Amino acid sequence: MERLGIQKTYKIFIGGKFPRTESGRFYPINNKQGGLIANMCLSSRKDFRNAVVAARKAQPDWAGKTAYNRSQILYRLAEMLEARSAAFVVEMTILGLNKKQAQAEVNRSIDTLVYYAGWCDKYTALFSSVNPTASAHFNFSVHEPMGVIAMIAPEDSPLHGFVSTLAPAIAGGNTAIVLASETRATCAISFAEVVQNSDVPGGVINILTGAHAELLPHMTSHMDVNALVVARQGIATEGLMAVTDNVKRMVDWSTSRAEESPYHILDLQEVKTTWHPVQTSSSSGSGY
Repeated sequence: MERLGIQKTYKIFIGGKFPRTESGRFYPINNKQGGLIANMCLSSRKDFRNAVVAARKAQPDWAGKTAYNRSQILYRLAEMLEARSAAFVVEMTILGLNKKQAQAEVNRSIDTLVYYAGWCDKYTALFSSVNPTASAHFNFSVHEPMGVIAMIAPEDSPLHGFVSTLAPAIAGGNTAIVLASETRATCAISFAEVVQNSDVPGGVINILTGAHAELLPHMTSHMDVNALVVARQGIATEGLMAVTDNVKRMVDWSTSRAEESPYHILDLQEVKTTWHPVQTSSSSGSGY
């Protein structure tokens, strides 16, 4: 008798675990011929709130790690993705990409993780400054992570679009809740398996699937979310109008997220300015 294969169950990813959506709802993902590929969780407001709690709990420890350690962890993600590249290629061909396109998606995703791993311990040196003053003080401006970032990944690029949205946020010490591509969400949840088997602490990366029209209002109104990143075309204006109610920072990467740049890390940083008096020697009058 011909053996029936086991169909993969796609859940959401919160706090390093794979719960089902609390709503019990799902939606189908179909191929171009209309055949069912998978049933995905239709995430709810409660799922998003649970993800924010997990992200906020993980953020202080993640931000407190040395930049070099965060760099090692992002590089480890790239290693793990490289090891599973063949499986991701197969998954994307099922979604409708040809093999060449799928391989390019995987290669670009790995390269993006390596790129931002390299910037983890360098962007502070690039963007920080010693500022001129008119008094006997040193004045330093340094960058610190904003905190918890809600993100909406692109619709068209199932893996690289997701990775290129996520990587700058976590490279800069933030934690993230990412809403995956609505019609091609399978790769994002498979990437969650890579995350779980790497050195990323639970809660640093949280992944939801579902409809942006349902979750966008909750992302913009939640008072424990520090910023909203929109990398999906067509909803930036909608997001900007919503975040003005609580003065949340909104970043539009819908046209630039595919361009690797340390300025994407800078977009999700706060500037901290520190004053320090110049101590003088009473005997020599020299400054230190």
